[in-house]
Amino acid sequence: MKLEIFQPTIEQKDVLRNLMELYQYDFSEFEAEDIDEDGLYGYKHLDYYWTIPTHFPFLIKVDGKIAGFALVREIASEDSNCSSYLKICEFFIMKKYRKQGTGKQAAFYLFDLFLGVWEVAELETNLPAQRFWRKVISEYTNNNYSEIRKDHWHGPIQRFLTT
Repeated sequence: MKLEIFQPTIEQKDVLRNLMELYQYDFSEFEAEDIDEDGLYGYKHLDYYWTIPTHFPFLIKVDGKIAGFALVREIASEDSNCSSYLKICEFFIMKKYRKQGTGKQAAFYLFDLFLGVWEVAELETNLPAQRFWRKVISEYTNNNYSEIRKDHWHGPIQRFLTT
């Protein structure tokens, strides 16, 4: 399996927008979002990933075929221990490519690409994502991470440092 992860150009934004619809459909079992009158979920923040310097879009390919995406942000921190942290805002691997190590390899690539404090959050109801991220982050950090809660988020957040 040949994994390729890259930042799409503005001309490739529609590819990511289309994948976002599949992601949100998969995610609909955990959230109460409905489609609009055009039959789409939409993602109002997608343009930010090409216009704000602290937002980073990624497409993921396996053997030359589009297999998913990741949206990463650098966020100013309210914590006095660090000025900012990195966050995986959205992460999607198409079902065809799951359980093959694709997600783990993509996550490791992103963690290696951006060094610093990371946070990865899952919804309380999304148990498969919690299992995935705990396993991946535990392996990546040799179990050197903490799990926190924040008032504005309903679910666990894994926090760790990449160096």
